[in-house]
Amino acid sequence: MDIFGLLPDVPGAQIVQGSDRTVEVDEAGLELSTNPDFAALFPVCRCGKDSCDACGGFQLTPRTAAVLWAMAHLLSDRGYDDVAEYGDDPVTDDDGWALFGQYPRITWQQDAVWRRQAARAFDDLAADIEAGRWPRPTCPGEEMALHLMLQNAPDAVQDGCTGIDDTLPELPEHPDDYDWDMASEVFFQDHDILDLFDMEKDGIEDPETELNRATGMGDYRPQAWFQTFLNMPPRDGRRPFRR
Repeated sequence: MDIFGLLPDVPGAQIVQGSDRTVEVDEAGLELSTNPDFAALFPVCRCGKDSCDACGGFQLTPRTAAVLWAMAHLLSDRGYDDVAEYGDDPVTDDDGWALFGQYPRITWQQDAVWRRQAARAFDDLAADIEAGRWPRPTCPGEEMALHLMLQNAPDAVQDGCTGIDDTLPELPEHPDDYDWDMASEVFFQDHDILDLFDMEKDGIEDPETELNRATGMGDYRPQAWFQTFLNMPPRDGRRPFRR
């Protein structure tokens, strides 16, 4: 559409910029939400029977899924913002970084290409949720992304800054909503990546070190962060970056 053609000629006025936006509306003309239908994607059991495997185990509820999805997009945007702002610059101890200052120190020297892959890891987990799947990390980069999503989620809910605060009240409530501790237990195969924050375990990321071999941690050097775990399906290598 030629948006400039919609405006009449005004003597002495010059149009220098314009934009347009297309949205989908319902029968009443109200704009439809672009958020996934979390209630349909993550139906939960409510029978309450002791013998029910679903009720007795962890259920990813619509509200929990919605917050994790929103956190994934928020943190991904922060990662891309860091790339745009700092490029290949190393992370320092100051608080100017939106995301990568929260990463282990062994990653602070990584370049913009590595950081864009780290930002895309959040998008990959968000895509899992959009497809109705649990966000199960397929590589160390996604493990770190999910840890940060879970770490930021409680404060986001409490402060009302999830980015989808208008959507959450419309989703059905469930007693298992926002059980972040249990989510951390079931989504990960292990929590070895958190050892990278422990300065007393410096070097544990290298599979050639004695400490790494003793724990069976595997290769957690930054260059291996986006290599798929052997027991997980690989992501599509042709998938684009969102930004």
